[in-house]
Amino acid sequence: MIVTFGEILLRLSTPLQKRFSQADSFDVIYGGSEINVAVSLACFGNQVSHISRLPENELSESVMQMLSKYSVDTSNIVFGGHRLGIYFLENGAGHRNAKVIYDRAASAIAEVKPGMINWDKAFENANWFHFSGITPAISQSAADTCQEGIEIAVKKGITISVDLNFRSKLWQYGKKPAEIMPDLVKHCDIIFGGIDAPEKMLGIVPEGKTSTQGELLEEDLISIAAQLMKKFPKAKLFSSTLRWIKTSDHHQLQGMIYSKKGSELYLSSLYDMPKMLDRIGGGDAFMAGLIHGLIHFEGDFQKMVDFSTAASVLKHYIHGDFNISNINEVESLIIGKSTSIQR
Repeated sequence: MIVTFGEILLRLSTPLQKRFSQADSFDVIYGGSEINVAVSLACFGNQVSHISRLPENELSESVMQMLSKYSVDTSNIVFGGHRLGIYFLENGAGHRNAKVIYDRAASAIAEVKPGMINWDKAFENANWFHFSGITPAISQSAADTCQEGIEIAVKKGITISVDLNFRSKLWQYGKKPAEIMPDLVKHCDIIFGGIDAPEKMLGIVPEGKTSTQGELLEEDLISIAAQLMKKFPKAKLFSSTLRWIKTSDHHQLQGMIYSKKGSELYLSSLYDMPKMLDRIGGGDAFMAGLIHGLIHFEGDFQKMVDFSTAASVLKHYIHGDFNISNINEVESLIIGKSTSIQR
């Protein structure tokens, strides 16, 4: 059983790539980094349970129905608080960037506190626990609750993974990432993040450079990964995505894995992604592919990075936060058959 922990959000996005000032309606879906990972893992056939805190109202009932549709276990979600967190998305187009506005203050999970979640029950039959840097960014009490879950997972010998998601608009309660994240990451076996995330969250840059901006060579990727392994000795693997942005809806993507065992770097093929439909959740799709690969691919790191990257690429062509691709679709993309009609 894979257990994920994080906020479930109501997403309100402008239709037809309209600007906020043009929109007179919004498309309504649910999402959030950790639940995106959970749904994708479930679509790959894994047993997944998601932990969160929701208010007791009809929107939460809708969330529970949605998760049931994707076979994500909801028995460890707790209820309380007054509101669901919201984010508004203005979809980009061409050279106009997308924009996100958060409305998450005083959400149910922002007010979660240690002791509210029965972690012992949640971790029954669990062999994996995943969280991201978003939950500790919401509030001090959310960070404390995340720490509580991590410490119990460690005692139970559960593998722990983290996505170093950095959201500058969320760190508003008086703490910087470098004050919170190291105490969480030090317990993690697997570390993932955009290639600039170690710098933004932990202050790690390639040796001989002052930042991760600009062109990075393979030696720079190895330097970042090696520094993470040294700073966090428990970590066995660092994985990341490399993204080149041409326009708002035309990116290029490549995945990487650095394994401590053998100190080896593995790179996926480079994918060109013109006419993307929805970038949101691309990193979460990669994270789900990585967890799936680590569980099922028996140390084949090249297969892991190929699968994770292909999963992320497919997500960019699916509306909404979730990657609802299945294993066959991901594997077909890897071998170059995804554009043929399935008859």
